[in-house]
Amino acid sequence: MENTFNKMTAKKNIEDPIPKDLFDILACPLCRADLEYSKDKKALLCSDCGTKYPIENKIPILLSPKDRKRFR
Repeated sequence: MENTFNKMTAKKNIEDPIPKDLFDILACPLCRADLEYSKDKKALLCSDCGTKYPIENKIPILLSPKDRKRFR
């Protein structure tokens, strides 16, 4: 029973979309603070200014919200 529980628990964990070695060097382009994953891991959040950066196809889009609107 315990083995089944471990497999079920592992499936519920969301895999990190960005490789750890890349994630570790990323910083907010606006204020240079550290970034962290959103709860659903579909975005990065600045730990200082709170800016949200989406992750699309495992690629962090590190454009300011203003610039993202211009390029969409």
